Amino acid sequence: MLARTLVFASVVAVSATQLPSVMQMVIANPPEPEASIASVEARPQQKPNSPTPVAFSPGSIVLAADARGHFTGNFRMNGRPVDGLIDTGASTIAINEDTARRLGYSIAALDFRYQVNTANGVTKAAHVVLDHVEIGSIRVQKVDAFVLRDKALSGTLVGMSFLKKLRSFSVESGQLRLVQ
Repeated sequence: MLARTLVFASVVAVSATQLPSVMQMVIANPPEPEASIASVEARPQQKPNSPTPVAFSPGSIVLAADARGHFTGNFRMNGRPVDGLIDTGASTIAINEDTARRLGYSIAALDFRYQVNTANGVTKAAHVVLDHVEIGSIRVQKVDAFVLRDKALSGTLVGMSFLKKLRSFSVESGQLRLVQ
């Protein structure tokens, strides 16, 4: 059933200039879980501009938007550090092959059978379940993710499969608050 839903789901691509407004719309009207597979936009390989939490307390974290209005964070996935861009237009976490290898997945063992539409066209993806995803003091277990080929995705997108497991997330005055 999950595979059928994922194969026929549509994908929402979010441009860099629309991310803050999309986040506000999602907070007001959360999408249905099967609304999209992943929103993937190829981005140049780069390190985020030293994402530093604005506030950090047990079970919550506040991130400031970067100069482009994006929210990035230093995550730990399966115990390994991963820089990620929070993307409410993505229904799942999207990682590339290189990141999947670092997280302990054998690329040869993955089944790239899911067709996904991205900002750069159609590509194939493999479904995995991350044991745990952490940012600050927030820790979520058993999070759906898709692995895309390196050429289709240069970084990591943290989508709704992570965010919907939180108690809340909200955007206000250029800051994203995540609460477990």
